[in-house]
Amino acid sequence: MSERDMSLHRHTPRLGRLVIYTILILAAVFYLTPLYVIVITSIKSLQAIHLGNLLSIPLHPTLQPWREAWSSACSGATCQGVQVYFWNSVHLVIPAVLISTAFGAVNGYVLTQWRFRGSDLFFTLLLIGTFIPFQMVLLPMAWVLGKIHLQNSIAGLVMVHVIYGLAFTTLFFRNFYITIPRELVKAAMIDGAGFFTIFWRIMLPVSTPIFMVTIIWQFTQIWNDFLFGVVFTSGAIHPITVALNNLVNTSTGVRRYNVDMAAALIAALPTLLVYLIAGKYFVRGLTAGSVKG
Repeated sequence: MSERDMSLHRHTPRLGRLVIYTILILAAVFYLTPLYVIVITSIKSLQAIHLGNLLSIPLHPTLQPWREAWSSACSGATCQGVQVYFWNSVHLVIPAVLISTAFGAVNGYVLTQWRFRGSDLFFTLLLIGTFIPFQMVLLPMAWVLGKIHLQNSIAGLVMVHVIYGLAFTTLFFRNFYITIPRELVKAAMIDGAGFFTIFWRIMLPVSTPIFMVTIIWQFTQIWNDFLFGVVFTSGAIHPITVALNNLVNTSTGVRRYNVDMAAALIAALPTLLVYLIAGKYFVRGLTAGSVKG
């Protein structure tokens, strides 16, 4: 190899890394610029917004827009901020995530380790549920909620999200549990272990990665949902996504962009925190077999 070829060989990896880092930096700037604008706008006064540049850093930052967004901003006809709706979403997302995840774990366990006649057909039908759009279940869900008197309630909205999320949670756990050797379960059965003993002592201890994936997935889907919230609830029962839409579209008085941005950040904070704290577990869970099978 000539000296020129060796020099070219040394410089090619550096050029490749430079191109990769440049693309990554541009992508980061592209995706983070809207977040930057939202954050700095939320701590600007209304006067500074009207006189300043959209990207300028506030000279006199203030948290007053956050206080207004939380406790006194008008959402529709009421002016009590987004705090009531924020806690509605908390009361919605916790039971919905826990129940759908628990049922998904048991379903996945049964479909892989305790297979029954027609289990493949059952799983196929359940899999179809992952492709059904939200709009197709609105009328059946509304009919069922009316029949059991759970319309316009957080409990009814929890039930809707649990039913709709079961197909996804079952798929996640089924694809994870199918990687666990069936001989392990058979050996436990020979030793006298029953259905729930095997589940608690063998399956659950190795299920942390897929639990993290499912919880993060369900939390994000349910917290950010707008359609189910606006269809199945009204008034003070709305989740925060619907309240945020009403707040932004309230047209009385001067448009308070700083309050709107603060409310948007309040609505987004839980999902941002979940991904910042547990994002690495989400990636580990996916690579641990949750998308196999």
